[in-house]
Amino acid sequence: MTFGEKIKNLRKSKNLNQTQLANAIGVSLRTIRGWEIEGRYPKQHELYQKLADVLGCDVSYLMTEEESFVTEAAEQYGSRGAKQAQQILEQAAAMFAGGELSDDDKTAFMDEIQMLYLDSKKRAKKFTPKRYLKDAPQE
Repeated sequence: MTFGEKIKNLRKSKNLNQTQLANAIGVSLRTIRGWEIEGRYPKQHELYQKLADVLGCDVSYLMTEEESFVTEAAEQYGSRGAKQAQQILEQAAAMFAGGELSDDDKTAFMDEIQMLYLDSKKRAKKFTPKRYLKDAPQE
């Protein structure tokens, strides 16, 4: 079940419409629609907790490891990082199509790929000129 399907099912079970849910967690109606219909994910990690509180579920139910990876990449590296993380997940999933790896092996592979991506982004930041870093002081 996708993140959007989980949100929609939980929202309906609580007899909430999209507008009510959006108001309860402090986002726009468009954001809720993006999650439920367009397959988007929250950009801020704390939104998962707000959703879990309002919808009466555990955060871990809402957030799979893949969603956690995309969210972490978005928080640390912005929308470009999130897009890169999503591409990594999609390309890795394509590698498994029709394969014979066990679920444990697939999970281990995905965990390693995610760790390598985040580590490489941290290392690359060392070599980025200060004017391109968003946290760098302006001269």
